[in-house]
Amino acid sequence: MTTTRSSASLLARQWQHGGWLSSLLLPLSALTAWAVARKRRQYLDGSRPAYRAPVPVVVIGNVYVGGTGKTPMVIATVDGLRARGYTPGVVSRGYGVKIGPDARVGSGALEAARYGDEPALIARATGAPVSVHPKRALAARALLQAHPDVDVIVSDDGLQHLALARDIEIVVQDERGVGNGRLLPAGPLREPASRLQDVDAVVTNIGTPNGPSPTIGTARPRHVQMWLEPGAARQIEGGATRALSAYAGQPRIAAAAGIGNPERFFSTLRAAGITLASTLPLPDHHDYADSPFQAMTADAILVTSKDAIKCAALHDSRLWEVPVQAAFSDPQLFDWLAQALRQRAPG
Repeated sequence: MTTTRSSASLLARQWQHGGWLSSLLLPLSALTAWAVARKRRQYLDGSRPAYRAPVPVVVIGNVYVGGTGKTPMVIATVDGLRARGYTPGVVSRGYGVKIGPDARVGSGALEAARYGDEPALIARATGAPVSVHPKRALAARALLQAHPDVDVIVSDDGLQHLALARDIEIVVQDERGVGNGRLLPAGPLREPASRLQDVDAVVTNIGTPNGPSPTIGTARPRHVQMWLEPGAARQIEGGATRALSAYAGQPRIAAAAGIGNPERFFSTLRAAGITLASTLPLPDHHDYADSPFQAMTADAILVTSKDAIKCAALHDSRLWEVPVQAAFSDPQLFDWLAQALRQRAPG
């Protein structure tokens, strides 16, 4: 385990700053560049057809592999569009779940084991219908068939899934930016950094506000800062709520996170005045088939909403979910999005 973590840490440093390992992998990155360019060219020239939904499609994705904060952005987008008169639906891959040939469509309290943790969280947080399948076009068709009232589709991830035509592309990145600027595996990028110039908006997840916001203008892409504001904690076993400030000054508070960047969650808690006696970073999409908390000596263990979706079966009264809500430097972000959708609506 120590060797695996050490290797992952080395690769993370190389992906951010470059180095001997990154340079060694550059020939493989050239193959990635060729494959990415070829695929994009095929969709642009029509040799590979893309499904054009009868309603507008907003894709929220990233070019940096792994977690950058897409899920809170998807939830905020669904809520923002609904507040402006739309009836949104969501399509997602359903990471880690065997879906089968047909898309799986549901809403409300969905099982993470059947839909994936992020789709289940999005469905619970927004109430919007969610359709999951690795083929986003198939998921979109199934969503519209089951929910014909949906008049805009929000794609959770899928920037590189060009088989689903889109009207708006939003990239979510974090403080790592584009890292060393190289494509996989020499760097962390799924597509060249120049792809950021082709999208409609770049949302940077900064963790906590710490300086002047970017100037809002009409240039494309639109640059916006996002940060995550924590709400009151909710006990997973029992449903009691407690103000996050109640944990400040307590000596035996721990935190765990199975997300793309666990340290971001821990930093959010520390910024709220909580001293963490211990932290447990877990792999993204950790399944919690067995409890990783038995050896933790803590009065309370704070976890993310994405983890809480899967932790109910553990029946551990120490577990408390800390929900977060996205906030933005641009108060007109979703007004802009709604107007852009009206201008680019299919047909």
